[in-house]
Amino acid sequence: MNLIKRIKDWEQWPFKILYAPIVPVWFWYMLRSRAVWFFTPSNPKLTFGGMDGEPKKEMHDLLPVDLCPKYFNVKLSDDFLEIKKSLVLSGIQYPLIVKPEVGGQGILFRKIENEEHLKEYHSKVPVEYFIQEFIKYPLEVSLFYYRYPSEKKGAITGFLQKVPMHVTGNGKHTLEELLLVNTKTKKRLGNQKLTPESNFNKIIPAGEVYILSHAANHNRGAHFIDLSSEINDELVSMLDEISLDINDFFYGRYDIMCNSIEELKHRKKFVILEYNGCGAEPNHFYDTGYTLMGAWNEILKHWKILFRISRYNHQQGIPYWPFMKGLRFRKETKKYYKIINKADKIIL
Repeated sequence: MNLIKRIKDWEQWPFKILYAPIVPVWFWYMLRSRAVWFFTPSNPKLTFGGMDGEPKKEMHDLLPVDLCPKYFNVKLSDDFLEIKKSLVLSGIQYPLIVKPEVGGQGILFRKIENEEHLKEYHSKVPVEYFIQEFIKYPLEVSLFYYRYPSEKKGAITGFLQKVPMHVTGNGKHTLEELLLVNTKTKKRLGNQKLTPESNFNKIIPAGEVYILSHAANHNRGAHFIDLSSEINDELVSMLDEISLDINDFFYGRYDIMCNSIEELKHRKKFVILEYNGCGAEPNHFYDTGYTLMGAWNEILKHWKILFRISRYNHQQGIPYWPFMKGLRFRKETKKYYKIINKADKIIL
């Protein structure tokens, strides 16, 4: 019975276990390309094609200014007084968002409520980070987009709403009690610092939504709502325009905050939080009714598209990364992620 339950609960499997059965297909694309890093030409303007380790500033600098949140970078050597001056100059106010300059999966992503909280974060974070304005639009959505370089029109393969992990108060139980009765939050209590422990004994008022992680990622317990029925020519054209403005962005996922879906389709009242390159997971198979086989098929479909885009760009003269260059980059990235994962467990 436990085995059957684990198979049915495949969405909670670790990344490596979920992908292990289809890894031979990835090796097949390596062989066909005669390149280990066959994906690097997919998005020529992004480091490593956006597979992993690309700086957020690199991505934001390619976006039209009016579609970007206000932001600036902070180095470890920066004095806190300098940071305060930068906040004033940028017009960013509390609450605000901080996240590593290089990173993903919600690691070290925090909503900062006040100056004291920012000062504490700055004193403990071990890497360069990003300060970004907190966007107050009610919807966060994710759109997986690709466009073959020889074509002017692309396609959206996935569209979903991302709902951050939360509990709703009943006026009777403490936050800790609410966490323990919720299956999804209970699972994650042991392996991530969701909220300051001082709030554990707080009784959450009836109807109040308490957000545990503002990083609306699957691995941070977010729930996804399928919006694929909303995909139409207007939405595709909107992403075509943005992707053409970015120039040489052909494959990846946009994370967007918007006021409403209809306004988004008409390019109104929305902000692009970030976009992820070829390392972006087609996350629309989570929480949306896919079977395990269906999820594998969806991943393989996207890998095939990635291979075709990369091969075409290579044929146009964009080189694959040399093996040693990619290997050194992967080693550095792996070392970096160890540092930020360790810090993520101790920084509130």
